[in-house]
Amino acid sequence: MVKSTVRFSETVMDRVEEMVSEESFSSKSEFQRFAVELVLSEVADYEPEMLDFDELREQVLPSTTLISEAEGTTEADDQFYQTAARVRQFAIRGELDTAEEYIDTNYPSTDPRCMLLDELLDPYRDDESDDE
Repeated sequence: MVKSTVRFSETVMDRVEEMVSEESFSSKSEFQRFAVELVLSEVADYEPEMLDFDELREQVLPSTTLISEAEGTTEADDQFYQTAARVRQFAIRGELDTAEEYIDTNYPSTDPRCMLLDELLDPYRDDESDDE
């Protein structure tokens, strides 16, 4: 195995240590290996090599996947496009607070569409800060 050093915030490491003490993972290293393998298996064509990966995954994340849960939607794409158009319209008019409120009203903050819509506002935020 190759050794890799990664720096994490104290808050993250506190939570990892908590999971180790709860015996969800045998060590911080096991948690980190599992996390990397899990993300790779979700976002790339990658088959996890970690011993007992599937069993650990079932224990830690029973019957759910990160990506499919985030992508799951029952809303038609047309509704998203309409929302995006309305958000942009507010932004063009300089009504950034209204645009943000409209996004929050239509999508929970954990929804990837919310983050995408919020990104639409960035150029208008830059214009607003240039005026000051």
